Amino acid sequence: MLNIHNLSVSFSGEYLFKEISFKLMSGDRVGLIGKNGAGKSTLLKLLSKEAEFDSGSIAYEKDLKIGFLKQDIDFEKGRTVLDEAYQAFSEIKILEKKQNQINSELSERTDYESNSYLSLIQELSEVNERYELIGGYNYQGQTEKILQGLGFERTDFLKNTDTFSGGWRMRIELGKLLLQDNDILLLDEPTNHLDIESIIWLESFLKSFSGAVVIVSHDKMFLNNVTNRTIDISLGRIYDFNKPYSKYLLLREEIKAQQISAQKNQNKHIQHTEKLIEKFRAKASKASMAQSLIKKIEKIDRIEVDQDDNSIMKINFNISINPGKVIAEVENLSKNFGTNKVLENINLLVERKSKIAFVGQNGQGKSTLAKILVGELESSSGDYKLGHNVQIGYFAQNQAEHLDGSKTVIQTMIDSANENNRSKVRDILGSFLFKGEDVEKYVRVLSGGERNRLALAKLLLQPLNVLVMDEPTNHLDIKSKNVLKQALIKFDGTLILVSHDRDFLQNLTNKVYEFKDQKIKEFLGDIDYYLDQRQVESFREIEKKEKIISTNKKSVNNQAKRSLNKKINNIESKISKLEREISKIDQNLIENYDTTVSSPNFFENYDKKKSELETLMKKWEKLNLL
Repeated sequence: MLNIHNLSVSFSGEYLFKEISFKLMSGDRVGLIGKNGAGKSTLLKLLSKEAEFDSGSIAYEKDLKIGFLKQDIDFEKGRTVLDEAYQAFSEIKILEKKQNQINSELSERTDYESNSYLSLIQELSEVNERYELIGGYNYQGQTEKILQGLGFERTDFLKNTDTFSGGWRMRIELGKLLLQDNDILLLDEPTNHLDIESIIWLESFLKSFSGAVVIVSHDKMFLNNVTNRTIDISLGRIYDFNKPYSKYLLLREEIKAQQISAQKNQNKHIQHTEKLIEKFRAKASKASMAQSLIKKIEKIDRIEVDQDDNSIMKINFNISINPGKVIAEVENLSKNFGTNKVLENINLLVERKSKIAFVGQNGQGKSTLAKILVGELESSSGDYKLGHNVQIGYFAQNQAEHLDGSKTVIQTMIDSANENNRSKVRDILGSFLFKGEDVEKYVRVLSGGERNRLALAKLLLQPLNVLVMDEPTNHLDIKSKNVLKQALIKFDGTLILVSHDRDFLQNLTNKVYEFKDQKIKEFLGDIDYYLDQRQVESFREIEKKEKIISTNKKSVNNQAKRSLNKKINNIESKISKLEREISKIDQNLIENYDTTVSSPNFFENYDKKKSELETLMKKWEKLNLL
């Protein structure tokens, strides 16, 4: 399917990859891992032909179709969700345009026997045949199915894409890729903006996908559930094993232990040989033997041990001043977006040094309440007030929307600094792994993980005693996640954390608020206590339970709907029969009035039918309002 041979890429004289080789076959579901900046996203760009390499080769099968989900996307304004999703079917849309053009032309022609008219008929037949062959009569239903699987409601389909957040736009882009007839899918952090239910759906889809998949993700569970192969990029080299992530880690540790043992034995042998060489050199009679041993040493293929890249961030959040006992107080707060009610009558008291987790499905109002707390959104009703000396640091979910891509890393930091800390900017950047020429990179070229690191670095420049963080682990590698977690554990201020990452939340918070149906529910304990109270092991189980309940509700609702439709159809049938009877009588009155009215009790029966029709119409209207 695809063959990479001795591929090398360098930036500013340093190799990002050096002579890497691997093959990609149908059925391969590869987890591409490595620290932030190791080159994962770059490798995806190379495979998709969006970037160039220095040397080596990439061989593609003929007519190979590749779909690439990037971290940053840009939609054309004015399109609805459906319109944007339909962009996946470029040939179908071209054929539809051609069909309309030919049909319009045919409707205006009268020269039915002419060769040009027959030629148009033939062309339309060929277009229709191709349209059917590539799924033209099925693509709309397929599109709706995929969009619903990714969390969209039918009511969302006709909304403009620019009314959705970056995360939801990412879902649309993912949906487009899944709708295309691709042989290879390249997915760069596909789960970052998905709730658990959508992740479970995507896992199922990818498992059944017949082509090849290459996934960049820091979601260990997702990688373990989907992948059957792991490629680890480290210090310009790759380590390729036919194992999912967790099994690969164990295997690599075993291999490393074997490498260390073999290297020690080889070094002992070399040292022994070198001592013999020195001994034999002193004697003229043994000089030829010394030369022979030197040649043997030179021919030895030295064993190298794969060294882990242990460079990690250094984070320390310090509080600026001590705030009052009450950090924030929310009373009867509600938030609507047009007719969409997100939060209703929320009451919340945040006390000093609280460590709070916001959990729940996407769209339940977690990020909305976080934005209200930091002043980015206003509530629709209710009261909200901050306590004395409260200074909030905010980490937004979508960093691409909050960082200026036209600025460099160093410019971004300097513009956020004040007189007291401007001199510390380079030191802070260094602690977040931005060193040397990295600080001159433009924000727009940074990877998702690098942007997250930059956003975290910015937080250190502002005075704060409260941290509000919305999915801060998105795009962060596993080492960086652990560093951030330890920094937040040590943080002596107040923490409000929006996250669905159980591993990250463990032992980090002392209070959990669950968001559901516009309300919040308090759990006085950490995330393990919350899950224990919900009698589940993970967020995934909650999602599955909710899905079952939702499915059951839908089943009940569908049953009620079927019963209602049956009643409506029955009434419509009666109405139709009465209308026909009354219409026939009216026609008879016009044609032969005297004979028609001479029938016994004519007017009584006629009025009775009209009265019955009126009653049925009222019933029909009521049922249609249910």
